Amino acid sequence: MKKKTPDFEIQRLGEPTLPSPVTSGYFIPDSKRLLYDRYLHNLSSTRATKGIPPSIEIAGPKKMIYFDPATVKAAIVTCGGLSPGINDVIRAVVMGLYYRYGVRNIAGVRYGFQGLIPEYRHEMVSLTPEVVKDIHTLGGSVLSSSRGRQDIVKMVDTLCRMNINIFFCIGGDGTMKAAELITKEINRRDLKISVIGIPKTIDNDLNLIDKTFGFDTAISMVVNVIQCAHVEAKGAPMGIGLVKIMGRESGFIVLNAALAQNDVNFALIPEVPFDLEGENGLLKVLEERLRARQHAVILVAEGAGQDLCANNDPEQTDASGNIRLHDIGTYLKTKIEEYFETIKTEGENGNGGRPFQWRICPPAAQIGGVPQKSRYRG
Repeated sequence: MKKKTPDFEIQRLGEPTLPSPVTSGYFIPDSKRLLYDRYLHNLSSTRATKGIPPSIEIAGPKKMIYFDPATVKAAIVTCGGLSPGINDVIRAVVMGLYYRYGVRNIAGVRYGFQGLIPEYRHEMVSLTPEVVKDIHTLGGSVLSSSRGRQDIVKMVDTLCRMNINIFFCIGGDGTMKAAELITKEINRRDLKISVIGIPKTIDNDLNLIDKTFGFDTAISMVVNVIQCAHVEAKGAPMGIGLVKIMGRESGFIVLNAALAQNDVNFALIPEVPFDLEGENGLLKVLEERLRARQHAVILVAEGAGQDLCANNDPEQTDASGNIRLHDIGTYLKTKIEEYFETIKTEGENGNGGRPFQWRICPPAAQIGGVPQKSRYRG
């Protein structure tokens, strides 16, 4: 089957005819694009592509614009889970629109896409530089958020009723899918509304992007937790520090945190399957590590080892359609306890020398997307 060529073309509302009010910096021409496939071994097939090869338009100010800033009304919404940096993004959008483009009418949609559904009765807020100037020091989202599908037709009705011209959607996979559906409904009605998606992923799992917002904050928080887990593990005979952190489908946080704080002995990520049992399984290797160094720290992404703990359970999804992950942290804790209890019993019965004393130290709990120390005792 022939692989489908991805389409990265950005739809245009019409021909831009107004000079940009931006007076500093430089303009990005439409011809400046980034190749989707950057690998050298695919260069020949890329060159053989008819027309422009699969590529992505570089963002930035344009010399000519479509909307008249004096009459524009923009709206910003934040959806899905909270992530460090959301308020920074809201602030940057408002400041950029207000000071660089002269847009004076900017609305904040409260509680995610619910804010566009009249039945919820969530009031809009006016966003000005005075309102947002200090919000980057706050966590979460000043607009609040929500999960779950909403009626696309009703949302577009609200955008029309409010005379919104530019709609900024800050969120993850579900939000971007909703933004696509909103765009299709806008096109069906032949409306002149621009929809802009700002991807939110603390996991940094976005191709061709150097770093997604919130990633650095996640790393710094995880480093502190690793330090605590290491101290706890060394403070007990055969101590084990078990830390579960963010990472549904990627291990960027795990690996970068392990590099930043090199007290991690085992880094488990979704991209690399691992075994529990057997000579090369995690449990046996962990035992060898404990016998050699008397302590160990395990850092695991929430999406790692899902094949191990699925237990043939039916797949479930949350309100946004995301797959509900099994708790790999609890699963590992249980399996580690069972394994070392067996070793301890064998030692007490005279089959394995002296009893194998061990302890799982208080692990990290994932709270609100940011790992924090808990008082749980394994």
